[in-house]
Amino acid sequence: MTFTGESFLNHIAKQPAAAAYFFVGPEMYGRDKCRRALVEKFLGAEASEDAFVRHTLDELTMAEVLDDARAMSLFAAQRVIWVTRAEGALPRGRAAAAAAAEDEGGEEESPKASGDGSVQLAEYLKDPTPGVVLVFDSSRWEFEGEDKAKVERLRKYFAAAPHVVEFPRMEEGRVRRLAGELAKRAGIELDGDAMDLLVEATACSAQRVEVEIEKLRSFAETRNTKRVGVEDLERLVPQARSTTIFALVNALGRKDRVRALDLLDTLLGEGEYLPLALGFLATQFRQALVAREAGLRGASQVQSHFQRMGVAMWQSRAEQVWQSAAAFSPGQLREGLKRIAATDRALRDTRPDDRVVLEEFVLGLTR
Repeated sequence: MTFTGESFLNHIAKQPAAAAYFFVGPEMYGRDKCRRALVEKFLGAEASEDAFVRHTLDELTMAEVLDDARAMSLFAAQRVIWVTRAEGALPRGRAAAAAAAEDEGGEEESPKASGDGSVQLAEYLKDPTPGVVLVFDSSRWEFEGEDKAKVERLRKYFAAAPHVVEFPRMEEGRVRRLAGELAKRAGIELDGDAMDLLVEATACSAQRVEVEIEKLRSFAETRNTKRVGVEDLERLVPQARSTTIFALVNALGRKDRVRALDLLDTLLGEGEYLPLALGFLATQFRQALVAREAGLRGASQVQSHFQRMGVAMWQSRAEQVWQSAAAFSPGQLREGLKRIAATDRALRDTRPDDRVVLEEFVLGLTR
């Protein structure tokens, strides 16, 4: 049975918890709501540390996770075992190549083709441990594009889990509506430009929007005001994603390798989801390329041009696009977009180190 985040919340409110779930998709706001609802339903509002256990399939094997599920706890009669990085269980090397070849052949994949871990999970779920709920969680890959085949492999691997909960990335419009609802609930008012900047600065992440609005609520209370403007946002979120990545674009345009690597280190230190950061960078390059090819002059022309095209563009954003267009030639922008696409593919692979991949990207553009 497959659920969306909302339908899962309705389901768990009416039904007892199952022995295992498979959570898949990159969106974190809905995932956190579902996790809290499941834990409260099964363990109660005051769950102990022993009752909620975290593992990762980057560090443990499926056999080790299932051994823990079978073990009886002396301190908790009921447990939720949350297993992150579920994609780490997929076969690698020759086994992965064989599975991929079988997928391309269009044949139905057998349990053995999915690797021993898949078989072990299926065997466990024939007689699961009473009082234990397993949740296998994968948030690395998208549902569309180049990640689609990887997600399908994951689905087959965890096919024994009776319930799948999907968390596709929220569209910008939905994040914007959610931001408005959260702001209203927090008792603050954001004008259009401030809302644009908030959504942009949080990488269109509902989870990060929620965190930032809570910060804005505290700020508004100390100022005894409800209105929050662009200047307040820029001051309260000095390391906002748009600010840091725009500085990275400028450093790349100047071929300032040292500054670009310093800014990359900042992104890594903030725990930025790097494919999203690259997506922002790609948008910046594409819009700068459009501005160059349209022969635009100045931020005001950039803003007017994109607004006529139906693309949201506020003044500070238009200035960023114009400065990027001035820093790069059309050929450099096209080359940059090619490198961004190649880097994005490398980041979504399970093996390469993210820092190495991004450093190679910076070195390539500043060569």
